[in-house]
Amino acid sequence: MTILQVTQRGAVAQLTMNAPDRLNALSDEMLAALQGTLDQLADDPATRVVTLSGTGKAFCAGHDLRQMTAMRQSEDGGAAAFRDLFDRCSKVMARIQSMPQPVIAQVHGIATAAGCQLVATCDMAVAAEGTRFGVNGVNIGLFCSTPMVALSRNIPRKQAFEMLTTGDFIDAVRAQELGLVNRVVSASDLAAETDALAAQVASKLGAAVRIGKEAFYQQLQLPTAEAYAYTGDVMVTNMLRDDTREGIDAFLEKRDPTWEQ
Repeated sequence: MTILQVTQRGAVAQLTMNAPDRLNALSDEMLAALQGTLDQLADDPATRVVTLSGTGKAFCAGHDLRQMTAMRQSEDGGAAAFRDLFDRCSKVMARIQSMPQPVIAQVHGIATAAGCQLVATCDMAVAAEGTRFGVNGVNIGLFCSTPMVALSRNIPRKQAFEMLTTGDFIDAVRAQELGLVNRVVSASDLAAETDALAAQVASKLGAAVRIGKEAFYQQLQLPTAEAYAYTGDVMVTNMLRDDTREGIDAFLEKRDPTWEQ
C-alpha cells in the first residue's frame, strides 16, 4: 500500500495520505513520504498548486502514539528519538510554507494535534461540514506545544489557548469563524470545492503566485515599516517581469493575457 498517493492533474498535484487504519497519523513513514514528495514538487515548475487530503474517516489524527511509546525503550527514555521526531515534523511543516506553490488542505472527519497543526500550516483549507478540530494532547498529559506554533499564528490567542488547555474540539463552522479554514462545504462537495479553488489559483500567473507566497510569509515576520520596504522591492521585481507587463497590457486592452508560465 502506498502511504502517500500522488495524482497529477494538470498544474495541480493532489496528495492523499493513505493510512486509514491509523487515521493517517504522522508516523515515521508518513513524515518521510510527505517530506520527500514536497521537496520534489517544490522543484517542479509544472506544478502550481498542491492539495492535501486523507483517506478513510479522518484527515489526520496527529502523531503515531504507538511509535512514540516504542521510542521510550531507549536508554535515555526516548529523549533523542522524540527530539528527532519533532524536528522531522517541524521540517515538514516548514517545507509546506517555504515551497513556492500554495498548499490547500482538504479536511474531513477529524484533524487533531499534529493533524490540526497540518491544517493550520497549509496556506488554505477547505473543510467538510461536521469536521472536528482539536489540539487535545493535554487530555493525555502531553501539551500540544509544537502544534501550538501553527495554531496560534492562525487564530486569536485566547481561543488558541482555550483549545490547548481544555482539549476541547471545535467544529468546522467555528474553525472558519476563527480563521483556521477558508471554506466549509458539504461532505459530498468537499473534493469538488477543493479542486475548484486549486484550479482557480493555478490559473493565475505562476511566477506572480510564487513571488507572492514567499513575500507573504516573509513580511509577516517584519515590523510594519520594514514590511512595506521589503514588499515594495518585491513589487518592483514583479513589475519588471515581461509576463507581468503582458498581464497589464491585456487588462488595458480588454483581452485575455498570453502567458508562457
